[in-house]
Amino acid sequence: MKAAFIGLGVMGYPMAGHLQKAGVETTVYNRTLAKAESWVQEFGGVLAETPMAAATSADVIFVCVGNDDDLRSVMLGKTGVLAGSKAGAIVVDNTTASAEVARELAVLAQAQGVEFLDAPVSGGQAGAENGQLTVMVGGDGVAFDKVRPLIQHFARSVKRLGPSGSGQLCKMVNQICIAGVVQGLAEGLHFAEAAGLDAEAVIEVISKGAAQSWQMENRYKTMLANEYEHGFAVDWMRKDLGIVLTEARNNGARLPVTALVDQFYGDVQAMGGNRWDTSSLLTRLKASTQKS
Repeated sequence: MKAAFIGLGVMGYPMAGHLQKAGVETTVYNRTLAKAESWVQEFGGVLAETPMAAATSADVIFVCVGNDDDLRSVMLGKTGVLAGSKAGAIVVDNTTASAEVARELAVLAQAQGVEFLDAPVSGGQAGAENGQLTVMVGGDGVAFDKVRPLIQHFARSVKRLGPSGSGQLCKMVNQICIAGVVQGLAEGLHFAEAAGLDAEAVIEVISKGAAQSWQMENRYKTMLANEYEHGFAVDWMRKDLGIVLTEARNNGARLPVTALVDQFYGDVQAMGGNRWDTSSLLTRLKASTQKS
């Protein structure tokens, strides 16, 4: 199968690389041409100047861009993916976007004989680089079975959750859970230090019990060292939580903790932490203590 990959950001660049290294002939498009040229120099493959050109000969078109507007921009219009996709092609959208846009694009794609799967990912830049992402998929089951072997080149876990939009809804659950866990970890570390405890020793003990989490295992040391350049940026998390809270207003879910943590990330942005990783919630607590 031939593939196209639209969007070579911090996630898409290595994800597309895994496809090409696995022997999947891959054509790439990126809004910034220099990034696409760098990718081709590193991995081989083919460079396309528009999403349409990238999609023309592809059996599977992967998309990984920033948000709903970016997704519509590369999918629709005279030079978009759907303008170049052949009947029977499958679009796998790895963008974290709204369930609404996933359903919208699925309908438009199916009208011209193309399947559209919403397939957001979790695992961050390290997961993308190591081929260890988790992929949550919504859409047609037959199409999913066809593309699953390709997705597995950059993923350790791939699961279809249901019809169009289900993958995006699952990713929203993922972000809800992360937000609460990171805030809890930040408060725990802040409390340990305020109480005069050896925070590293505390984590060594509690990480062997019910408090253990991925965030604890992978972020506590950098949090204690005030290092916040190791993962998913605050700006991206706020974008995701905005999608979550909009969906919650539509479906009636009550998310008081998520809404509160979203505000806390707004405080971090106001401190200049837009590009800090999500564990930087601890900086907000330390700053408030210093003020008092």
